[in-house]
Amino acid sequence: MSEERVDVTVVGAGPVGLVLAAELALSGAKVQVLERLTEPDEAVKAGAINVPTAEALDRRGLRPAAEQVQRAALGQVGSFARLVEKPDGPRFTGHFAGMVLDADLVDWSDPDLAAHTAVDGARLVPQRELEALLAEHVARLGVPVRRSVEVTSLEDTGAGVLVGTTAGPVRTAWLVGCDGGHSAVRRLAGIDFPGTAPELTGRLAVADIVDPEKLADGWAWSAAGAYRCGPQPGRVTTVEFDGGPVDRAAPVTLEEVQGSLRRVSGTDVTLTALRGTATRWTDNSRQAATYRSGRVFLAGDAAHVHPPFGGQGLNLGVGDAMNLGWKLGAVIAGWAPDGLLTTYDAERRPLGAWVLDWTRAQIGVLRGDPKSAALRTVVADLLATPDGATHAVKKISGVTQRLDLPGDHPLIGRYAPDVRLSDGSRLADHTHSGGFVLLDRTPDGAFSRLAAPWSTRVTTVPDAPATPTGLLLRPDGVVAWATDVPDPAGLAPVLHDWAGAPSPDHAPVG
Repeated sequence: MSEERVDVTVVGAGPVGLVLAAELALSGAKVQVLERLTEPDEAVKAGAINVPTAEALDRRGLRPAAEQVQRAALGQVGSFARLVEKPDGPRFTGHFAGMVLDADLVDWSDPDLAAHTAVDGARLVPQRELEALLAEHVARLGVPVRRSVEVTSLEDTGAGVLVGTTAGPVRTAWLVGCDGGHSAVRRLAGIDFPGTAPELTGRLAVADIVDPEKLADGWAWSAAGAYRCGPQPGRVTTVEFDGGPVDRAAPVTLEEVQGSLRRVSGTDVTLTALRGTATRWTDNSRQAATYRSGRVFLAGDAAHVHPPFGGQGLNLGVGDAMNLGWKLGAVIAGWAPDGLLTTYDAERRPLGAWVLDWTRAQIGVLRGDPKSAALRTVVADLLATPDGATHAVKKISGVTQRLDLPGDHPLIGRYAPDVRLSDGSRLADHTHSGGFVLLDRTPDGAFSRLAAPWSTRVTTVPDAPATPTGLLLRPDGVVAWATDVPDPAGLAPVLHDWAGAPSPDHAPVG
């Protein structure tokens, strides 16, 4: 390790750390990634991504690669698929506490769902394949990923962070912990991690099963817990309410998985081998007291942990990285408006708290006791209605996520919908460089002229008149300003608030 100073050191080379590093590199920052593991983690983890994560890949030109992963994954899922193939593509539903949502009940014409269909072919992206895809992305951007390096100490000097590692000292202007639920960065920074203790032990594995016919297809419950077989052949998940594992760090063995599966299924099912590394998890649910301490930030599981139902942790972490990346990059580049970094915690904390509650609620109906079983029946009845199924799918998919930003237009604070332009391109095709994008559908280019002083940070995209007439997208895909009329009122203040002061060679506007 060289003591050469870098702008940002990201600790953790999982999806969150890799996305963050890529966003920082796009902003022009000098960034490096430190990872304690010698090789990428091959453990079985999240099996798919939600809409905001898929759209984040799309905005950086990675949708074709993600679509290729999905095509391969669909070939492996076979008859266990928990999605429905439609003429216009697959319909992803998911589950709530193991209750799989019926795609035929969902109102796919709902405006929130219909506005985000461009990435339907890029959703079935397992975490291991996502990490490989992102590793190639950061390599193209020239970001070094230094493996077998553990963080052992840190000192925030006010002007930077001195990081002690097993490979020598690192001097960095900023440090971001993306190093998981047991984050060394969070611990060394002295950030509290309050929450609720575990009640259960979950196990996830892909195994060779001698007699799979003894198991139910999908989720099943018993007094001993719950289990799921699928969606890929051999993939099994078990849940036992045993107070949590004694040693979560111990390797998960074939005997452990088989014993758990036999207990919760009430069968003598036999497993002969594990394919890949099995994982053990709990319903431990915690959120960091703050996502920032001076020049140290937290993102992903370092900032929040919860049960892994629906892969919500992966998606929440990618959202953290997309949000923090451009903001920290703006500070390093010297154009950030006052207080920009404070918006990271303010915007991401409520979403983190919601995910914790969403997963905690599923634990409440997943237990094997009679009261929970009765509650599960009530919830199942609600999810078996068109309104209930549609509502749950919208929540799980992430299409209803919204930040509390000023403005009256219904798109403000939301992730940008699919916008197809008159030249045949999509608005997302113009977002690959990682900057702001302004859609201008005025007859005379009024929005583009007003934004000219920010041309080094804002790409203007002219289009034929249509609705919405104008959108200003932040680099993370969030709509900062929108209008349905050809009037630029309010655009200049929003540009000042998010994109900073105009370039010196342009006269101030507004």
